[in-house]
Amino acid sequence: MLRHEFRPGRLIAGAAALGTAAAYLGGAAGAWRIPWFTALPVMSGGLALAAVATAVHYRLRRRRSATAASSENTEAPASTSGSQAIR
Repeated sequence: MLRHEFRPGRLIAGAAALGTAAAYLGGAAGAWRIPWFTALPVMSGGLALAAVATAVHYRLRRRRSATAASSENTEAPASTSGSQAIR
């Protein structure tokens, strides 16, 4: 059983933040030189991509639940089973 649902937007936003942090950590350690403004495009692009992934996931989840709800109405109602009388 799943403990929580999958959220792709949060995964992408977290990966962008970790990538930016890793780039600055490498710059601080002297491994390479990173300009100070690198975080702006990386984080902006990561957040935009996360927003698109969230919107797509939301639409797919809504479509899936709507399809499941429409297929539940194919069975006979409970009142025709004989256990309850319709007045």
